[in-house]
Amino acid sequence: MTIDEIIDFVAGLDGVLILSPTAGTEWPEISWGDSFFYYSPEGVVPTKTQPFATVVTKDYPGEPSSDLNHPNSFRVNIAAGKAAFTEWTGHTPRQQPTDVDYRVTDTVLPHPTYSSAGWLAVVNPGARTETTTRELLHTAYDRARSRYERHSGSESH
Repeated sequence: MTIDEIIDFVAGLDGVLILSPTAGTEWPEISWGDSFFYYSPEGVVPTKTQPFATVVTKDYPGEPSSDLNHPNSFRVNIAAGKAAFTEWTGHTPRQQPTDVDYRVTDTVLPHPTYSSAGWLAVVNPGARTETTTRELLHTAYDRARSRYERHSGSESH
């Protein structure tokens, strides 16, 4: 999978806003080149919620390395929730493993920083994880949409 394939897949979901900061925009330089996916039918970056998924092209300061400092390396981060997290990792989000190699590619892993919140990650998704990555992105989207509808008091948009 490429970053463009992931962006195209997420863009095909109703009510999604994709933020892809670049140089010269109001967004911090660390975010340039990355993409953030929000459920936002209004088309405005939400101020009270996190994205339901992201694609990052570099290791962020303060988190274990995913070795993303190579051309064409990236990591998909997905707010999959407790059930999907437990299914894919074999433990709950609150159980922090100490032996995870966050550089492994094409494998579903706990997120290096946000695993306690039920986030999963895939570095350079390929043939082994393409279908799973799409399914997990859809799960995160459904969770974000449900949360939005619950808070807005509507059933569907």
